[in-house]
Amino acid sequence: MNGKLYWKNRLPFLLANLFSMIALTTFLFVCGNALSVVVLILVAWIVIISVGLGLTYWKRKRQMQRLLDLAGQLSERYLISEVMELPEQAEDQVYYRILKMAGKSMLEQISEVERERLEYKEYIEQWIHEIKTPITAMKLLCENHRSGWTKDLLLELEKTNRFTEQALYYARSEHTEKDYSVHEMALSNVVHQAIADNKYLLLQNGVHLEVEEMQDTVYSDEKWVRFILNQLIANAVKYRSEQSVLHFSTLRQQDLVVLMVEDNGIGIPSSDLPRIFEKGFTGQNGRIIQQSTGIGLYLCKRLCEKLGIGITADSSEHGTAISLSFHINCLIQEVQN
Repeated sequence: MNGKLYWKNRLPFLLANLFSMIALTTFLFVCGNALSVVVLILVAWIVIISVGLGLTYWKRKRQMQRLLDLAGQLSERYLISEVMELPEQAEDQVYYRILKMAGKSMLEQISEVERERLEYKEYIEQWIHEIKTPITAMKLLCENHRSGWTKDLLLELEKTNRFTEQALYYARSEHTEKDYSVHEMALSNVVHQAIADNKYLLLQNGVHLEVEEMQDTVYSDEKWVRFILNQLIANAVKYRSEQSVLHFSTLRQQDLVVLMVEDNGIGIPSSDLPRIFEKGFTGQNGRIIQQSTGIGLYLCKRLCEKLGIGITADSSEHGTAISLSFHINCLIQEVQN
């Protein structure tokens, strides 16, 4: 509580007492009272007022500090009226009732927003599942009736499928635990599946692939890891160089298996590197390539955090390397060995 403001608010009360003391002093002198009697009365008055105001200030400051500490401990501070004590003073009870009304209104609005958000999320997920059917059907039609224009159409369908997947995973990224399916998976299989998902994109852009032999297996969700790799592959193609090369490899670092995805593209400026996983951040390259949305790497980071996978980026003018670090379960490793 601001002490200076508190005493400023008490200024009318103090002035009223001062004028009362002056009036009383004048009256006592007119009535013929001795100076010592008048001084004694004034001193007693001042002492009583000072002690009363001091105790009131101390009590109010203690109450307000306790209330501030209580509010600081709450994650949802709009619920302060639910945990605070009923004030003793009448004017404070009015503020208490106002807080109660405001908290109730806030809870009602939050419930309404959450309900609408859930309905919208469910609609988006349902729409994505429905749209996948015609996308798959068109891909089959193109693959069964090959011609000059079907390659271009397959590339566009591949992009469409990737964008719908991105929307689906974005919608689910808040509650990934509801869609977990963690089991043992071979990194080589996941890498080759991700390459197959983007085969037309890679062929159309002349990307040369280098995949080292991978013997490592880890425990994670194959579908989510495959989505992360799809985003990394799409970024590597988007920011490619003329003689584009995409390299996949693994290495062991203590209790980690690190999957490396490296390209020889235009790289990421050092000033942008610390922010590439931020939502909506496109950086200098995003201003050059207008297709950047700033969502892909943000989703990768968010999903990796949910899955317990470490993700780091290193870049120079010669290309970018993204590392996915999977923890090795020591007990499982001993059984396997």
